[in-house]
Amino acid sequence: MPTGRQPTAHRDDVDPRLVDGVLALAMAVAVAVLVAADFESSGRSGPLAYAFAAGFGALVLLRRVAPRTMLVLTVLGVFAHYALGLPVIGIALPAVAALYSAAELGRTRWAAGAGVVLIGVSAYFRVVEGQPTSYLYGYELLTNVALVAAAVALGVAVRLTREAREHAERIAALTAAEQERAADQRLQAERVRIARDLHDVVGHTMSVIAVHSGVASEAVGRDDDAAREALDRVREATSATMRDLRATVKVLRTPGTEDAPRGTLGLRDLEPLLYPAEAAGLEVDVEIDVPDGSIDAAVDAAAYRIVQESLTNVLRHAGAGRASVRAVLEGETVHLRVEDDGTGSRGQDLGAADGQGIAGMRERAALLGGRLEAGDRPGGGFVVTAALPARLLP
Repeated sequence: MPTGRQPTAHRDDVDPRLVDGVLALAMAVAVAVLVAADFESSGRSGPLAYAFAAGFGALVLLRRVAPRTMLVLTVLGVFAHYALGLPVIGIALPAVAALYSAAELGRTRWAAGAGVVLIGVSAYFRVVEGQPTSYLYGYELLTNVALVAAAVALGVAVRLTREAREHAERIAALTAAEQERAADQRLQAERVRIARDLHDVVGHTMSVIAVHSGVASEAVGRDDDAAREALDRVREATSATMRDLRATVKVLRTPGTEDAPRGTLGLRDLEPLLYPAEAAGLEVDVEIDVPDGSIDAAVDAAAYRIVQESLTNVLRHAGAGRASVRAVLEGETVHLRVEDDGTGSRGQDLGAADGQGIAGMRERAALLGGRLEAGDRPGGGFVVTAALPARLLP
């Protein structure tokens, strides 16, 4: 469908006004040359004929702002030229620029219609004037049809090429915008991941500190060795947490956060989590059956954080004496299970207040395409189970 839009002017293109000026001059000169040649020796190659030549050139200047007006005036000018008995200048030649411009600017039907009118009227008067039919159909008609068709086809081709270029530019702009949006989303997801990791690390450490500082407070003056051991546990926990925080700050300070190297923790790093729990009197059984390299790093890190948060909840609220951690790779799925013999859901942090705890673990699993369930264990206690994909989709 015709759009009627002006051609897009690019910064490096030639000034359109200069192009139109050159075309106008070329049209005026071409028609003037035909007037001067006066092939049929009409003897009327005077000022009026040259004025028509200048007029045909001047009409070209309207090609961008009023292509249909230019086309109509050009066709009427051709008819008026011949009605006044001025020298032969052809039918299609004076209208080539008008036909091309109309087609280029989306007025293809107008251009085709004007071409048919020009050829039809010309053929009619040639027949009326007694022009030999063989000459009419064998040369002049074919020439006029070829010129009209070429002008219209060239205009359409230029318009389609321009529209294709503009479409490609729009696609490139949309693609760049989409890539920027995706980068922003990845950055936001990275910030959420870091915030979640900080919550897990700090929450676990604070739980350990609370437990062992309580032990140290009760043991001071009665069992100094136990107090010192509890304080050592506090120091170890805070030292490990400081290392994690420094690594996180390093990541945040590195340009291109998502591509920055990071010491990702995984299931192989669970042992440091067990020391403070066992020192607090919690017996923890661990079974890890996940070969190194068999799962993606993001999945490994998520599994570690789920175990960390689960043990943190046990230390904080469960009042448990025993807990177990089991991680098994079955096919393409990592199955996690953390359970304790404590007070069940009455003591667990379900994350309703701050969006963390069980809710945070569930969200972490869902982001990877997995699932997590948590609830009371038959016979007492609490259990957290998770199923995570071993490999993330590309």
